[in-house]
Amino acid sequence: MATNITWHPSLSRRERNELRKQRGFTIWFTGLSASGKSTIATALEQHLLHLGLAAYRLDGDNVRFGLNRDLGFSEKDRNENIRRVAEVAKLFADASTIVLTAFISPYRADRNTARALHAVASQPGPTASQSQQQHDDADDDPLQFIEVFVDISLEEAEKRDPKGLYKRARAGEIKDFTGISAPYEAPEAAEITIDSARTSVEDAVRQIVTYLEEKGLLRTADRAAG
Repeated sequence: MATNITWHPSLSRRERNELRKQRGFTIWFTGLSASGKSTIATALEQHLLHLGLAAYRLDGDNVRFGLNRDLGFSEKDRNENIRRVAEVAKLFADASTIVLTAFISPYRADRNTARALHAVASQPGPTASQSQQQHDDADDDPLQFIEVFVDISLEEAEKRDPKGLYKRARAGEIKDFTGISAPYEAPEAAEITIDSARTSVEDAVRQIVTYLEEKGLLRTADRAAG
């Protein structure tokens, strides 16, 4: 990190949340290719928007057309891919927006790093005084990070294979393909687990929304009253 930069304090998250009448947080979808991550995330985004909530989806393929177009699929590049996405997701959540990320994100350490990033109450620069740090921590709330494991067996994922990627990977045409020639480390304690083979998209959305409501993260009644 450069040393000639200074962190500029801004509104606290609490202030933004009150002004926008919603909380920002990240819903992090993880799972094998063809598990249904993007399909469920898209449906959930539509549902949240219909509720009048600001929501935005970051998709694994789409991000590689722009922000991460310089990255491949080596372990190092996958690490950087998730690091960048985690930082972007935190910015959206910090702006009181519900962000949905749909990425294979195969490595447990990378997902844990993304979670830890959201747990930090504030991000003062290295030159910030201790008193400023304490003030920021008192004003700021950690961002919620909800990991959604879209669980599917490799056999079922290969049966679906909507993009033909598993077939190409089996033929040796795609290197470092998760589940075939690269590992996938399943979450050990995801907030939500969806059995993709037995759960419809509608039921998956319902399952997630129920969790969010139980945790008091949507508060649509408060918005309607306002």
